[in-house]
Amino acid sequence: MKASDLFVRCLEEEGVEYVFGVPGEENLDLIESLRGSDIDLVVTRHEQHAAFMAATYGRLTGRAGVCLSTLGPGATNLLTGIAYAQLGGMPVFAITGQKALRDNRQGKFQLIDVVDTFKPLTKWNYSITDSGVIPRCVRHAFKVAEAERPGAVHLELPEDIAGEEIEPSVPQRRVTLRRPNADEQATDQAAEMIRAARQPIIIYSAGANRKRITEQLQAFVEATGLFAIGTQMGKGVLADDHPQSLFCMGIHKHDYVHSAIDEADLVITLGYDVVEYPPSVWNADKSKDILHIDFVPAEPDEYYSPSHEVLGDISNTLQTLRARLEGTRFDTRRLARLRAYVDTLLHESEPADSYPPTPQRLAREVRQVMGRRDIISLDNGIYKIWFARMYPAFEHNTVLLDNALASMGAGLAAAMAAKMVHPDRRVLAICGDGGFMMNSQDMETAVRLGLDLVVLLVRDDGYGFISWKQAGAGFEDFGMGFGNPDFVAYAQAYGASGVRLGPEDALHDVLEQAYAQGGVVLIDCPVDYSVNKELDVEHHVEASVLDG
Repeated sequence: MKASDLFVRCLEEEGVEYVFGVPGEENLDLIESLRGSDIDLVVTRHEQHAAFMAATYGRLTGRAGVCLSTLGPGATNLLTGIAYAQLGGMPVFAITGQKALRDNRQGKFQLIDVVDTFKPLTKWNYSITDSGVIPRCVRHAFKVAEAERPGAVHLELPEDIAGEEIEPSVPQRRVTLRRPNADEQATDQAAEMIRAARQPIIIYSAGANRKRITEQLQAFVEATGLFAIGTQMGKGVLADDHPQSLFCMGIHKHDYVHSAIDEADLVITLGYDVVEYPPSVWNADKSKDILHIDFVPAEPDEYYSPSHEVLGDISNTLQTLRARLEGTRFDTRRLARLRAYVDTLLHESEPADSYPPTPQRLAREVRQVMGRRDIISLDNGIYKIWFARMYPAFEHNTVLLDNALASMGAGLAAAMAAKMVHPDRRVLAICGDGGFMMNSQDMETAVRLGLDLVVLLVRDDGYGFISWKQAGAGFEDFGMGFGNPDFVAYAQAYGASGVRLGPEDALHDVLEQAYAQGGVVLIDCPVDYSVNKELDVEHHVEASVLDG
């Protein structure tokens, strides 16, 4: 058998469904081995897009997504998507080709040190110089990628190693490990901290965006009377229509929901990582008593120094704490009044019905057509903040956004992967014109895959988020504008459908029509960002609201 055949058999043993990537000369043996396997090779139009898709697959399934490139420029094109996975806690396994270790007749053509290049952006990476270690290396790669906190791993497979004939061998067996439960004494101490507090509050984050944690968090807040707030990447862990949800910390300033943290004398964090939301926003004076509940220890930060940490399976910790706190219940009246007030401000107040629509209107109209389990995928731009703040989420991992690397160009890829994982749900990619054009060529991939996918293109003909920051810093408007293609014709050129939102159109009607039509549909939607000034100020809730 060939070494590349063994490599692919190892991928099959890991349950790999898809390999996303762009082929190259140095991985032709691996491509040929994939041809004879049960794994689908999804050829994308850019390696970055392949890595974004693999990372989102990992985020949604908990199993490492796999992406593939050749050496040199193919490998460097993967890097943004690898960083996206590593910072966002998404398991991904990158495979790159390389020149032959022996008898390399092409000198230094396209040759860079890929392993050292990937080292700071991965949990583990390695170059296979002996085909005999393939089973061990592949098993190790998946194990490391999927272990808490999940992230990126990388294997380099030189072309002469991939193509060599070897003695028949078998993969190492995939073993699913149970996450360890927290130490009982640590859990007892946490229960005492909560019981002794006057008004604890919960902040849940990306690390808690799991089904079992959703179930246990809901039971925990209902038993104790505690309220919970999500970060942007935690949206949906507790449904926003749950009476003890305080929604999402959507902006990096003091917003209405932060008033609940002001009230708290103990902050309980679930799966929190400082990379996704700065603790300086909610702990500016560094005075908060913090209880860190996670799979892994907290990374020390000037504004995030937990008094106590409970390390282990988060869902089990919540279940155990609920039993320890039986009979302990906190007064819900003040925070219930805060919730009702914020709910009215953010979700019930009717946004202006103007053309172009405001981002508040976009969030309201999109929510009308998406079911509780349907998925929106947000690229990076100022609209992401508006949706994080104002779009109610009702299930975990139904709002896909990145607030860790916060890379432009990931929204379409994440939506495509989400549709492949959840073909029974509506999926909507929401992209700015700047981010969309970074990987828009993979519209062809979406069409080729036969996906039913709608892309809401939020167009302001410039880099709107940076323009907003530029204005806020007192600088002149400079360097932010660009031209755009005719997006309707552009979509049609790829075999998709294109629609332009006009002054007489209701966005929710246009979206419904797009889903009824099927296939890939792009909606060119202008946006009015004059309301962005609301995000430039801090929002506080008067004490009289909480006092009733």
